[in-house]
Amino acid sequence: MSADDGEAWDGNRPRGKGSGDGGVLNRFVRLPPKPGGGGLRVPPARSGHRCVANNSNLYVFGGYNPNYKESGGPENEDYPLFRELWRYNFATGTWHQMGTEGYIPRELASMSLALHGNNLLVFGGTGIPFGQCNGNDVHVCNVKYKRWALFNCRGKKPNRIYGQAMTIINGSLYVFGGTTGHIYSTDLHKLDLNAREWTQLKPNNMHCDMPKERYRHEIAHDGQRIYILGGGTSWTAYSLDKIHAYNLETNSWEEIATKPHKKKEFPAARRCHSCVQIKTDVFVCGGYNGEVILGDVWKLNLQTFQWVKLPVIMPEPVYFHCAAVTPAGCMYVHGGVVDILQNRRTGSLFKMWLVVPSLLELSWEKLLEFYSHLANLPRAQLLHLGLTEGLIDRLK
Repeated sequence: MSADDGEAWDGNRPRGKGSGDGGVLNRFVRLPPKPGGGGLRVPPARSGHRCVANNSNLYVFGGYNPNYKESGGPENEDYPLFRELWRYNFATGTWHQMGTEGYIPRELASMSLALHGNNLLVFGGTGIPFGQCNGNDVHVCNVKYKRWALFNCRGKKPNRIYGQAMTIINGSLYVFGGTTGHIYSTDLHKLDLNAREWTQLKPNNMHCDMPKERYRHEIAHDGQRIYILGGGTSWTAYSLDKIHAYNLETNSWEEIATKPHKKKEFPAARRCHSCVQIKTDVFVCGGYNGEVILGDVWKLNLQTFQWVKLPVIMPEPVYFHCAAVTPAGCMYVHGGVVDILQNRRTGSLFKMWLVVPSLLELSWEKLLEFYSHLANLPRAQLLHLGLTEGLIDRLK
């Protein structure tokens, strides 16, 4: 099922029209594919890509689509991969393909992506053929200056892998799991971003107490523990009723029993899902359990370990998609596989507020709805109209 442009969905029931509905909690809104800056293109349908968000933009990197026509045909010299970086501006609702300089990674599927200030950090991933062209370098793209660089590091790097998950905690990048295409991993590595040095962590556990080898999982953290959510192998998907957590203070793995929704319901096992985090709440969205594509959305609280099933269904159940959340609490979901038999991908972009928007965010959305030309005005005029520097930066 797919929603019409601008239509909000609560479960299977459409409610209302117009972008003003974007401020309603727990409803997906499909965003129309609108090119910006005089361009004619928006990101083609894809899977295996990654995205991150700040207050102003969603950044989408890489991806894969075996459909020759959908992937750009003769214009895409990297077919069936996408060696490109896209920016979706929230204020204008437009897509821009970013013209960047420097060396763009060639491992463009199932890499890891994180945002650190103005820098996109890309690690690992695979090219074509999958599993034979894997990466283990860290590439950095400064989104302000639109330039790529290789992040030179000391220490022994992780193996060349893809489908791993990573997060940044206190200035260090943590990478867990992944696959070479043949072997699945439970390796945990730490990269000190200041010292630029890799360290492989050796937890104080027996092998039987370790999480199972996996790829296409997601991770969350509370500053003290790194939580592993789902994932699997090419033949299995792991459940979410019990999750493993790595304790940074004790250097050990712990198994945590989570609490079900309404006393008995847990999220289905899944891999290739998405995960975003707002403070101590983690939101798991979509995925694949080995049989069907999932379209549910769940919330896990990292203090109580209580699961809550949100009263909403994705307009397009999807896996191998990407999702990111803004600092204000709005989740954006892009792309992915929507049909297994036809191997069909989507380029759809949806948003959903996961928390009640602040008065500032609601007012900003209304202002943009009635004055869509604001982005065309010079900064001096915007300041004269009373907009703050922070809001003006969102327009550019």
